[in-house]
Amino acid sequence: MKIRDRYIAKTLLTYTGVVLVVWLSIYSFFNFLTELNSIGIGNYTILDASKYILLQMPEVIYDQASPIILLGCVLGMGHLATSGQLLIFRASGASILKITWLTLKNALFFIFAIIIFGELLAPTLSKYSESVRANALGNPSLSSSQNGFWIRDGNNFINVVNNIDGQLFSGITVIEVNSSNEIERIIKSKNAVFDGNSLDMRSNEIFTINKAGFFDKISLKERNSYNKIVSFDSDLVDSLEKEPKDLTTWTIIKQIQFLSDNKLRSGLFEVELYKRLVRPLTLIAMILMAMLFIFGVTRDASLGKKIFFGVALALSFELLSRIGSALALSLEFNPFFSSVLPAILVMIASIILLIKKSIN
Repeated sequence: MKIRDRYIAKTLLTYTGVVLVVWLSIYSFFNFLTELNSIGIGNYTILDASKYILLQMPEVIYDQASPIILLGCVLGMGHLATSGQLLIFRASGASILKITWLTLKNALFFIFAIIIFGELLAPTLSKYSESVRANALGNPSLSSSQNGFWIRDGNNFINVVNNIDGQLFSGITVIEVNSSNEIERIIKSKNAVFDGNSLDMRSNEIFTINKAGFFDKISLKERNSYNKIVSFDSDLVDSLEKEPKDLTTWTIIKQIQFLSDNKLRSGLFEVELYKRLVRPLTLIAMILMAMLFIFGVTRDASLGKKIFFGVALALSFELLSRIGSALALSLEFNPFFSSVLPAILVMIASIILLIKKSIN
């Protein structure tokens, strides 16, 4: 790597780090003000609140990676432009496209590192922080239990009144239907142990419905134990009361596959999945737009205004992309194309303008 390339990379890293620190400081301040309302409840102290906020930071970094990196790149390149260093780089033979490529390369390195960090570490720390907070507030059940849920598994409709800890259920009803959507059997159980593959139900009442002439014959059997094989796992159960944005990418993929296999709508999860997959592409489009302002597409504007309008336009594009995903969900458009198409169009337009600027 040339000295010039290392210097640009160092500048971008420095300014991205500054933006990250400021971003997290603002988040921590407002989140701490929110947590002040809970301090004094149970054993919840200022130290617990600080620990909770600290453990939530990896998730914040992961969720806000794109605007943080965008602002870091724009401010870093803006500094080089203000100090005249971009003119020196161009005079030494570095074209606008070369400088733009170096900016994109460093930005993508940052975002891929954050994605790996966020997928592996953020969900674990976030879940642990919620558990610690709930225990300190004297509500340990909030950290490990859910309310009841319904789930379809093939020809089975399963209702759980109370999910204790993801492994122990109470108040279970399993409705088995045939290919004609007629109820064949209803199994009611007081409690069940879930091992990720099957429900080991205890104290069961089994109602079997048989077609006999004009009337249905219902027979009742009582069994101490009944094992029900299921196709969902613990991750899917854990995801039932979470928003898609709070799930790992792998869990979202499994949720989509499970819903598709059971002929259920998975659009909400597909939108979140495609939004994550397209995130690097969206970041490229935003940075290309911002670079247009850095290199003076608006010649009559000062550098500060160029940076401001560049960041405003790029962040507006991010907002419009999210609105597009929401519209795709409500109007049943293909969520993949609605996520990819705006980024590709902006990238093509920005590259054409940068090439023209480089030639002039």
